[in-house]
Amino acid sequence: MTTLEPGQTAFVAKPDSRFMLSHPAHLIAQGFGSGLSRIMPGTSGTLLAWLSFHVLTTRWPHLFTPLNWAIIIAVGFLVGIWACHKTGKDLGIADHGSMVWDEIIAFWAVLLLLTPAGFSTQLWAFLWFRFFDMVKPAPIRYFDRHIKGGFGVMWDDIVAAFYTLLVFAVWRSL
Repeated sequence: MTTLEPGQTAFVAKPDSRFMLSHPAHLIAQGFGSGLSRIMPGTSGTLLAWLSFHVLTTRWPHLFTPLNWAIIIAVGFLVGIWACHKTGKDLGIADHGSMVWDEIIAFWAVLLLLTPAGFSTQLWAFLWFRFFDMVKPAPIRYFDRHIKGGFGVMWDDIVAAFYTLLVFAVWRSL
């Protein structure tokens, strides 16, 4: 048994494909399966974000415009609050490692704000984003520990995205 909130406990479920396909929220929160990776699921989710952003923008540029990406990201953030809350509750761990929708949305935001950018810039963005998401410097660590539920899951990655963009802003100003 794992404590989700004071006085509330839940059975810890196993995040596998059967669990993921049992509810649309799980499918979204677990990044359409990328979060089921046994090795570094957050990195797998971020790689899916990078690949999907590139493929969608390249294949359908008239649909995946900057404005449409901004709308997708905003709606995706709101959907992510619901999906991550539901999935965390059903898994028995509020911010389970298999939930990667937060990485996907946050990294899409990074790519949107850096575009147009070459492969090297995107690679550095990927590395910086993963660094901030894993190390969780202040205030990311504070948000990760104190803001619970779906919003908390989504928010700390938005702050990691902000830090990533801040690195690029400082670098470009030098």
